[in-house]
Amino acid sequence: MLLNDDCLVAMQKLIDDGVQVDSIVTDPPYHLQSIVDRFKNTSPDDDTYTSEKVRNRSDGYSRLISTGFMGQEWDGGDIAFRKETWELAMKLLKPGGHLLAFSASRNYHRMAVAIEDAGFEIRDQLMWLYGSGFPKSHNLGDGWGTALKPAHEPIVMGRKFIEGTNKNNREKYGTGGINIDGCRVSLDGETPPSGSAKRVYKSNQYTEEKIYGDNKTTPETGRFPANVMHDGLEEDWVRYFYSPKVSKSERGENNTHPTVKPQELMKYLCRLVTPKGGTVLDPFMGSGSTGMAAKDEGFEFIGIEREKEYFEIAEKRIQAASPLMEFM
Repeated sequence: MLLNDDCLVAMQKLIDDGVQVDSIVTDPPYHLQSIVDRFKNTSPDDDTYTSEKVRNRSDGYSRLISTGFMGQEWDGGDIAFRKETWELAMKLLKPGGHLLAFSASRNYHRMAVAIEDAGFEIRDQLMWLYGSGFPKSHNLGDGWGTALKPAHEPIVMGRKFIEGTNKNNREKYGTGGINIDGCRVSLDGETPPSGSAKRVYKSNQYTEEKIYGDNKTTPETGRFPANVMHDGLEEDWVRYFYSPKVSKSERGENNTHPTVKPQELMKYLCRLVTPKGGTVLDPFMGSGSTGMAAKDEGFEFIGIEREKEYFEIAEKRIQAASPLMEFM
């Protein structure tokens, strides 16, 4: 089901209709330039940039930076930093259901706190590492600049409260756990460890065997999934899930969305937290990468996107992968 609507409105409608989902995997606006909440306490006598000016964008500067990433209107505001956004998301989740939400390194904390305040248990922080970030630094001369090269995006892993024990919750709802064996990392082609690395490897095997029984790391099972994904670092010790940034061909023709995520990454994340045959919700669907990934993995999908331009792109991309989907 694809919904061209404001996510707050659409989620409330889904709640009213009694819809429940197994997981939420989403890439909300990062609000990199948003200043809506930064001037709430500005004195009315201060004639610089008061809260009213910022909210109303009554001058050129406020209009410029409240529009968000690359001047995009949808990236302004504070929707991902509002507790009520994630309260609605939580109501749609089954007990024990997981939320995975991307954010930016500089303001991840604001979204994470909103998610926690909404009642989610913060279970972990995942990291997607990449080497192709472009430095956005101003040259100040003499080798000095103003910013580091971006090389990672953090992901909140939250979980709705469980009913009873983890085992009981999974037996009743299918949720509450993460899919360890379905997300293991292959050891094919890995150089056998030696020296101190060999000792660490053997120690990890022993520890995982003691704690998790048959879930130890072996050449047959693959490496236990970590909370880091990457786009191709070559060091021998790097054996995390590999996911390069999205290619032009994968992005699709006429896809103007500036923050498209790679399919393999989104498939991995959907698989990590969604039970077999479950339903994935993305309240910030964008150009549909999560929907395509969910359908490729055999999951049902509900996507919400407010911007008509991106909704139509998502509709075409997902329709190609799943022609029997319902569009609204």
